[in-house]
Amino acid sequence: MSLAILTTFLLSFVLLFCFRKVAKKINLVDKPNARKHHKGAIPLVGGVSIFFAMFIASLLYLDIGQDDWLYLGCGAVLIIIGVLDDKFDISFKIRLFVQAGISLAMIFAAGLSLENLGSIAGNVPVALPDWVSYLVTVIAVIGAINAFNMVDGIDGLLGGLASVSFGALGMMFWLEGNTPLAMNCMMFIAALVPYILLNLGIPLGQRFKIFMGDAGSMLIGFTVVWFLIRASQVEHTSTIRPVAALWFIALPLMDMATIMTRRVRKGHSPFRPDREHLHHICQRIGLSSRMTLVVICLLATSFAAIGIVGEIYQFNETSMFIGFLVLFSVYFYTISHIFRITAKIRQWLGKAPLVEEAV
Repeated sequence: MSLAILTTFLLSFVLLFCFRKVAKKINLVDKPNARKHHKGAIPLVGGVSIFFAMFIASLLYLDIGQDDWLYLGCGAVLIIIGVLDDKFDISFKIRLFVQAGISLAMIFAAGLSLENLGSIAGNVPVALPDWVSYLVTVIAVIGAINAFNMVDGIDGLLGGLASVSFGALGMMFWLEGNTPLAMNCMMFIAALVPYILLNLGIPLGQRFKIFMGDAGSMLIGFTVVWFLIRASQVEHTSTIRPVAALWFIALPLMDMATIMTRRVRKGHSPFRPDREHLHHICQRIGLSSRMTLVVICLLATSFAAIGIVGEIYQFNETSMFIGFLVLFSVYFYTISHIFRITAKIRQWLGKAPLVEEAV
């Protein structure tokens, strides 16, 4: 396992430097605009590098089965669509169509679907009819992909939140004795670490900065939901109960649902970009980018820890589900009144008040 993790780390590091040169030649870069405040043209190859690092390392160290080949094939499709989107800014409708197709491939080719939601409404497990299961799975896959895409707003955040989810999953697989899947999760974290370092300018500074790109964020969201379904559905493993999956991706999920609801209430498209995500709000309060990263990742780690502890000690599923709904309600209320709250926090911190914005 140690050799596989080290190899994945080194592969990712080397590929990041190789692909960044290619990206500059073909103009696969992200340039500053009114919504993006970084400096210079940044190569969008984090996702491509991570995918190829995982692909090569999997060939070297994992016993790849039919389902694994399907995952790699789906991942390749998402990488291609993501690169095209990063390069040409394709319509979100095309992206959704591809994501739905990937979901159906996962359902019918790999047999991965959300057929059982666990005992979230009492002591009786909630089993879904086939057609409902397929619909819920498609929504879950598209939701997870876009949830991780939407949190990619400040340096290190996407990689940090993904590492939290993979870390929680890897720990649960390891505790169950499922070493191959635990190693898979750890390898993905190893592939993420070089990207996180370069994204943060560590140790080579801003000159070698890399962005993940839509290719990477879509791959990460799909990979997380792939492992969550494998872990939570008894037809595959019984690593976690379905309710724990909500806690493992709680923060990206809540942020996406809240932001999309706010956009729809304003009469905007739910996929319209803006600067109202949690990381933007933290910066409005006065936190630096690095401090925002630390605070959000600590929050996500705390939520994932609740899921882990709940599984280890077998907390009541209904109670865990109600607890998640309460957490989401508090989060939604807080974000919906965030400008008043941030004004008071800035006043308490002795900072100048912000111009009031309509919510």
